[in-house]
Amino acid sequence: MLIAFIRHASTEWNARGRMQGRRDVPLSAAGRADALRWRLPRDLADADCLASPLSRARDTARALCARAPRIEPALIEMDWGAWEGFRHADLHARHGDAFVRNAARGLDFRPPGGESPRDVAERLMRWLRAIEPCERPWVAVTHNGVLRALLALASGWDMTGKPPVKFHPATLHRFSLAPGGRLAIVECNVPLVAPVSASRPAPPPRPAPSAVPP
Repeated sequence: MLIAFIRHASTEWNARGRMQGRRDVPLSAAGRADALRWRLPRDLADADCLASPLSRARDTARALCARAPRIEPALIEMDWGAWEGFRHADLHARHGDAFVRNAARGLDFRPPGGESPRDVAERLMRWLRAIEPCERPWVAVTHNGVLRALLALASGWDMTGKPPVKFHPATLHRFSLAPGGRLAIVECNVPLVAPVSASRPAPPPRPAPSAVPP
C-alpha cells in the first residue's frame, strides 16, 4: 500500500519561525495561494485524501485534492506544550544549556507539558497497524513533526544526528506500508509545483531556411 505524505502550506507562524504544535493557526494568504498552485502527480490524482484535524492541514488538503479530506486524528502535529508560539532562538536564550541538553535527547526530547517525538512515532505506529490494506493510494496532509517521526520509523533514525533525508517545501514523500505497520521510504521530495521551464509553452518551430540557388 502506498501513502504519500505532504506537509501543509505555510502560515504566518511558519514565516516567523514560531512553533505551532496543536495551536490551530490558519494558512496565511501566501500559503493558501501556494496550496492552490500545487498539483499532485498524475498517479495520485484519484487517491483517497486524508488530513490532520488542524485547519492548516485540512485547508491544504482541500485545495490540493479539490474535495474535503477524511480527518485522521493520528496525523495531528506534535504537542509542543508550554513552548507553543516560541522560536528556537527564544527558548535557547531563556533556557540555555538545559534546552540544548533536552534537544540532544533525540526521540525523547520533550517540551514541558507536551509530546516527545517518540510519543508521536508510537501514535503513528498504532494507526499504521490498524490500516486495512487498500489497493488505492492515499494522500495524507500533515505536519513537520509527523513527517520527522515517519522518517524515524522508516529508517531507524533516532533524531540525534542529521536526518537521512532533508524534506523540502512544496513536495510530497511516498512511503510503502506493509502488513504489521512496516513502513519504508519509496521516494522523497517529489515537487508539487512544476518547474518554470516545464510550465512554459514550447516555442513555435523556426521556419526552415530558404533554399539558396547554386
